[in-house]
Amino acid sequence: MPKLNISVEEEQKQFEADVAAIEKQWSSPRQAHLKRPYDAKTIAALRNSIEAASPASSTQALKLWNQLQEHRRNRTTELTFGTTDPVIVSQMAKHAQTVYVSGALCGFSEVAIPGMDHADYPWDTVPKVVSKVFKSQLWHDQRQRQFRMRHPKEQREQLENWDYMTPIVADGDMGFGSLTTTMKMAKEFVDAGVAMIHIDDLAIGMKKFTIGQGRTVVPTSEYLDRLTAVRMQFDVMGAETLLLCRCDTDHSEFITSVVDERDHEYVQGATKKVEPLKDFLKKALADGKDLSKERKVWFEMAGLKTFDEAVQAVASESEYKAYFEEVAKEKFRSLSARRDIAAKTVKETVFFDWELSRSAMGQYMFKSSVKSVLERALAAAPLGDVTWARMDAPNWEHLVEFHTEFLKVYPERLFAFGYTGDYDYGKAGFTEEQVKTLHLDLAKMNIVWQVQPIWSLQGVNMVATDFAKLWSEEAIAGYIREVQTPALATKPMTDGFEKLSWCGGYLADAFFETVGGEPVGDRS
Repeated sequence: MPKLNISVEEEQKQFEADVAAIEKQWSSPRQAHLKRPYDAKTIAALRNSIEAASPASSTQALKLWNQLQEHRRNRTTELTFGTTDPVIVSQMAKHAQTVYVSGALCGFSEVAIPGMDHADYPWDTVPKVVSKVFKSQLWHDQRQRQFRMRHPKEQREQLENWDYMTPIVADGDMGFGSLTTTMKMAKEFVDAGVAMIHIDDLAIGMKKFTIGQGRTVVPTSEYLDRLTAVRMQFDVMGAETLLLCRCDTDHSEFITSVVDERDHEYVQGATKKVEPLKDFLKKALADGKDLSKERKVWFEMAGLKTFDEAVQAVASESEYKAYFEEVAKEKFRSLSARRDIAAKTVKETVFFDWELSRSAMGQYMFKSSVKSVLERALAAAPLGDVTWARMDAPNWEHLVEFHTEFLKVYPERLFAFGYTGDYDYGKAGFTEEQVKTLHLDLAKMNIVWQVQPIWSLQGVNMVATDFAKLWSEEAIAGYIREVQTPALATKPMTDGFEKLSWCGGYLADAFFETVGGEPVGDRS
């Protein structure tokens, strides 16, 4: 292997130039809001000696950043939906500024063994779908450009000219393993051409939606480590790729560890001496009892509470006031610190054991609140560009409280919001008129990117069901009447195989003509 013919002085000079370039990028309007726990020298030392990153992701990220900033200034919002299909993406370009690639959708349609949204598919699944979608966008951009250049300048005003290069926002779930796996996934996303990815704080292997139990989050410190790993990978690649910090703490029921004192305020434990929950449920299972009901029985027996609630239950009003005032002198207090304060301010002994309430899988019980979501999201903010507090219940008061309080700390923060398919707005107190303007009311709080993640399940299934019924009953006659005739009659013609400018017929001709030596371009 040949030795590199470069002096130490040249090597150092190049390294210092790299450091300066990184610092310049970090101080740009696009990245000045970010705060990293490492310096530019560290990143420069982690980079390759040659330029190795694809510029596509940065190009799309900057485009998305400018779009979202414009929405913030105008108090408007981007409305998009989830899909994994390039054909659908080509039609979204006519109405949406972005495309969303959902992990849940990928788990249904892009893996060898489909399944519910448990994030149990290979870590590179979503990046591969992003790559597929991005390549289709490039192809549509190419064939449209070539088709337009076939026509003289004066005719092009009448031709379709869609922006097929809509930035892709993708689901990075919880990073899929160790920090190195998270880094590798982030790299694959950048190489695939993504504009923004989101990383959440859910626990790996514990994403369950069908057994009547809530979410499991990781400690705040682990969540921040995930985000740091992604930010570091973007920096190593010199990418402008956006990081969306998604916080799923709302309505979470468990946390994997109590290693971070920032979480201690919300961890629940038994306030009475009872047998451990896991042992109680093991006996209930052996007796053939309903575990869901038995869990609630144990909660009552144990007097399940947070430590602060346990103090309040045994303290007088004046004692609790003294306890609370002392606790509040510092932003975060560990359980041991809270115990010490309670011992000094409350006469009665406070019994609290968060080990008794641990699940069979070792999770601690967690009581989420707007405050808990806000604290975690604020801690994550310096590492990312956009914040998404996943609040599945359409509680308007909670939504307003979270975003209003967040904006007091970061007035120009950009937010995202997702609409799930089973929101019951009427039950939540929304009128029909309030639902009609919900997206606009959210936009007033800087929620500039709003997504319906799973349209490709409900939406496409409805359309496919209707057509399958039509085809099975009327065959080609039904197709001609309901699909083909209306499609051919639209102006411009609906995109399809019959429309050569869309399906790439003219582009294919151009390839053959170019190889054959014929000029391709303006035919005037």
